[in-house]
Amino acid sequence: MQNLYFKDIDNAEFKLYDNNPIIHNPPSSFVIADPSVLTPDESHDGKWHLFCHTFFGIYHYEGTDGISFKNRGKIVNKAMRPNINFIDGRYYLFYERTRPVIMNALTLLGAKWKSEIYCIESTDLKEWTNPYPVLKKTRDYEQDENGSALSNPFLIKTENGYRLYYSCGQTFIKDCGFCEPRHISFAESEEISKDYVARTSPIISPDKNIEWLNLCSGCLKVYRLKDCYIGLQNGIFEKDGKSHSAIMLLKSDDGEGFDFVKPFLVPQKCKNSNWMAQYVYACCLTYHDKKLRLYFNARNTANNLTGRESIGIFEAEIG
Repeated sequence: MQNLYFKDIDNAEFKLYDNNPIIHNPPSSFVIADPSVLTPDESHDGKWHLFCHTFFGIYHYEGTDGISFKNRGKIVNKAMRPNINFIDGRYYLFYERTRPVIMNALTLLGAKWKSEIYCIESTDLKEWTNPYPVLKKTRDYEQDENGSALSNPFLIKTENGYRLYYSCGQTFIKDCGFCEPRHISFAESEEISKDYVARTSPIISPDKNIEWLNLCSGCLKVYRLKDCYIGLQNGIFEKDGKSHSAIMLLKSDDGEGFDFVKPFLVPQKCKNSNWMAQYVYACCLTYHDKKLRLYFNARNTANNLTGRESIGIFEAEIG
């Protein structure tokens, strides 16, 4: 991605893949969400690898073309919102570590949420280390009336070490019946897997005067280009009495302060399907073989009983 300029992203003609969604929610879970993807040049075996979560943990999918994926099984329990990284021949999978499924379900009845950011490591994507904590609550803004939540980790390399972007806090979304992340912040360390220190204040917070950010902040994925940083953020917002989520393109000179550029991918009906009609959520941008691909998950409706989340692709040719 560092070989691209901002204009390459801003001017690219992205289109939804014709056969979306590429991964449907399994029968055992209403959702399959938060894709994190490695391209062939980022993996040890020259294959595409996709990580995502259901109600029951994080799963590993594998493919040869970045479109058709085979489920290689669950790799970690009590886990959601993965971020996979291949650094110096070793894989680091950061994720939101939650409590057991039954405890998560009780939050719908008023129990308080608790989650932290953990990591597992591997050299072959088959054998993984035991989970260990990376970031726990240290700031007041990470906790609120709904509990303590640290989620949506996303790692980048900096001149001085590593920066881990993350979501924190929670806002209850009435028509969905569950919470979404309230703030976005980051923590920094000289080491990949320990000693992260969080900022004293968030970098993005909800703002009732901003139409795409008037409920809460969702999550942020940050990419360093040749001339700047970009952010892809799915803000949660209210419109016409309903909640929605859409992915926005942001721009930054330093990766700390971001400016809104434009809506990047918004909810819509596709070929008589409503799979992404109300919410477009977390994403992962890849660049391989002169093609940009945005992997994302979307939801058809707010209703807890009929709402389903699946994973799709939004892509563009470069050059």
